[in-house]
Amino acid sequence: MMRNVHLVPEDEDDIYSGYNDYNPQFDEDIDNDEGFQQAVKTSHGRRPPPTASVKPVLGAGPRPLGTAAQRMKTGMVSSMGRPTTGAQEGVARPMTAVRAAGYSSAPRGMQFDPLNQAKGPAPPLEAKAEDSPEEKVKQLEKKVMELVEESCMANSRAEFSLALEKAKEAGRQERQLVRQREQLASGEQINLDLTYSVLFNLANQYAANEMYNEALNTYTVIVKNKMFSNAGRLRVNMGNIYFKQRNYAKAIKFYRMALDQVPTAHKEMRARIMQNIALVFIRMGQYSDAVTTLEHVMNEKPDFKSGFNLILCYFALGDREKMKKTFQRLLNCALNIDDEDKYLPHPDDKHYNMILEVIRNDTLRQMEREKKTYAEKCIMAAAKVIAPAIESSFAAGYDWCVEQVKTSPSFLEMANDLEINKAIMYLKQKDFNQAVETLKSFEKKDSKVASTAATNLSFLYFLENEIGQADKYAEVAMTADRYNPSALVNKGNCVFMQGEHERAREFYQEALRNDSTCTEALYNLGLTYKKIGRLEDSLDCFLKLHAILRNSAQVIYQIADLYDLLEDTAQATEWFMQLIGVVPTDAFVLARLGEIYDNEGDKTQAFQYHYESFRYFPSNIEIIEWLGAYYIDSQFCEKAIHYFERAAVIQPSQVKWQLMVASCHRRSGNYQQALETYKEIHSKFPENVECLRFLVRLCNDLGLKEAQDYATKLKKAEKARELREQRASSGSRRGSGRGIREHSAGSDSGRGGSGGSRGGSARAGSASRGGSARSGSGRMRLPDSNEPYEATRREVDASYVDPLGAAAERPKTAARQRGQQPEDEFGDEELGDDLLPD
Repeated sequence: MMRNVHLVPEDEDDIYSGYNDYNPQFDEDIDNDEGFQQAVKTSHGRRPPPTASVKPVLGAGPRPLGTAAQRMKTGMVSSMGRPTTGAQEGVARPMTAVRAAGYSSAPRGMQFDPLNQAKGPAPPLEAKAEDSPEEKVKQLEKKVMELVEESCMANSRAEFSLALEKAKEAGRQERQLVRQREQLASGEQINLDLTYSVLFNLANQYAANEMYNEALNTYTVIVKNKMFSNAGRLRVNMGNIYFKQRNYAKAIKFYRMALDQVPTAHKEMRARIMQNIALVFIRMGQYSDAVTTLEHVMNEKPDFKSGFNLILCYFALGDREKMKKTFQRLLNCALNIDDEDKYLPHPDDKHYNMILEVIRNDTLRQMEREKKTYAEKCIMAAAKVIAPAIESSFAAGYDWCVEQVKTSPSFLEMANDLEINKAIMYLKQKDFNQAVETLKSFEKKDSKVASTAATNLSFLYFLENEIGQADKYAEVAMTADRYNPSALVNKGNCVFMQGEHERAREFYQEALRNDSTCTEALYNLGLTYKKIGRLEDSLDCFLKLHAILRNSAQVIYQIADLYDLLEDTAQATEWFMQLIGVVPTDAFVLARLGEIYDNEGDKTQAFQYHYESFRYFPSNIEIIEWLGAYYIDSQFCEKAIHYFERAAVIQPSQVKWQLMVASCHRRSGNYQQALETYKEIHSKFPENVECLRFLVRLCNDLGLKEAQDYATKLKKAEKARELREQRASSGSRRGSGRGIREHSAGSDSGRGGSGGSRGGSARAGSASRGGSARSGSGRMRLPDSNEPYEATRREVDASYVDPLGAAAERPKTAARQRGQQPEDEFGDEELGDDLLPD
């Protein structure tokens, strides 16, 4: 039996070698073999009946069977119809002769791979159907959270209406989600965290939109639901809403309810709630209860806000000793920030210096600065409040505060700031000398403090118009700290006032190089460029400044004025309109805009802005004159009377306004009222030639007998005027150098050109300086507003002798000989109607 067993030779290491080697003759495409397919169709291709199957006979000798016969009888059911040879009697075949090496009964294309190394990665899991109920629930949860996040982001952008809409939509989606879970009945619990988030966000958005009742109702729903953990803390939010509604009793009630539900271990939370309770007591005026609450906070967890509020309460109660004690406790509050030495560079450690560059201005460092700035602000404000109250005098109280600050290790550098603030308080009390002495005491201190004090001294002297002293202390400030932008600005101001505009420009530019955010330097630089005529550079400075100070009326005005100087009317109009949006009641700006429209010929818009200017500032003579002239141009003389009467009330010594009133009566055909007005003017100003001329004309037109009397007075008034003109030199004639054209108030030929003066105000007369009014008769122009008129006749002193000697005689054009006395040609004659003015 053993001889029929094929043993593997010892020299073969791998007993499975050769299985993958097979005869390529077996690799045939039977499906495409025509001969094979034809044979299959005939009887030769049919499978014969199994005849070689022989069962073993009992009692026969042991005879091994071939392995082919033990494997599902594959030898008997051969597809080729061959007889099974393994079951025949005789010598058994070796087991390796049944199949060729590498043969497999598996379908073609499969290889021997017992470890499944040839297989690829596992196919992906079958995706769940999106329309399944569980998937819909998850998608709805995701959508609800997205809506809540969008609502919070909109609130952070101050888009409160949008935030509320998103919060409401999230609430609707969340209720739909709950209904779907109930319909599934899968036993899955409701997502309480999601419900809490939706309701809490909705309440916050209601409060942000000042819908306080809806917010309170939503908070109540959350608080009363016992399934929400820590929901009791939301009573603080409800108390805040009642505080905003000034319902202080309910605010305290809810704050205390929230305080009862906060564990004792949460000291920070409890301290904040008690601060709110104290603030409500302060609003209610119950300072004693507020003191009790704040004292408890300062004992448990002291901070600067509670300490400052406690000082204010003691100040309201008038307790000096408690104010002092609390101020000392305020100085002892811990800042809990790192020492400044941590941020100093190390000369030998480059790696540490690189780290310093990163952390020197990071978010944590900025938070530390803000915290320290707030603490210093509280201490400074507390010192200002208690200094006049804790001692007999303001100075003594401030000195005590300074001494206490000097003993504090955390705020030692604030002592100098308090001293400087003391000087500012002296200024507020109108004690200029004490302020100067206090600031001068810093001259010998360290450079930074000395520079600050000298800067303030320079500014004070500049306000006092002591340019020399201001320049001196500006130099001191620059010497102590060359990079102090305020000192450079003060120095530039001093040299600007001295007329050295180029030097001033250099100082302003240096200040900007040291501190690009110094708005004072940029503004003054723009003014300097404007002064020296560099309008484009000036405009560039003010446009940069406008990017920093968006709503500064001064900056917008300078931009508009520069565009006007550059004759860019469209831009000037646009910027003046922006300026009116910032300061809508500025009469001067309205007048400037009216002037621009007047120069452009748009009388309607010009009248609108001039009238608005008059409405806000009804005492502006230029605007009154323009409005009166506008109505005269429009042939509405009756309306012009109202404005000229107002001008006569403002300037009663100016005759031209009363003449304009009379002229308006005459133009409107009311001659009788005009005559009465001229008579009143003549009684107040008997030497006024214009009034006499119109009186003579009106009397002649009306056929009155007073015409001859007024004609005589007119002749004498003209003679008196000629004598005054002869006595006065031509160079000293009053008003001869004035650049503003004055028009005669009562001329008949109509109104002259508009826009002759600043502001574009039209003048109401037609005769220009030195011109003739009618028929060649010379008429004196109306006096300037600074020349008073005397109601009584002035006597002429003919014996006047010039102390400087006789003036050089000017050429004479009259036929009269030198030395002859002037004689009255009409002394004994009566004037006829033909000699009267037309």
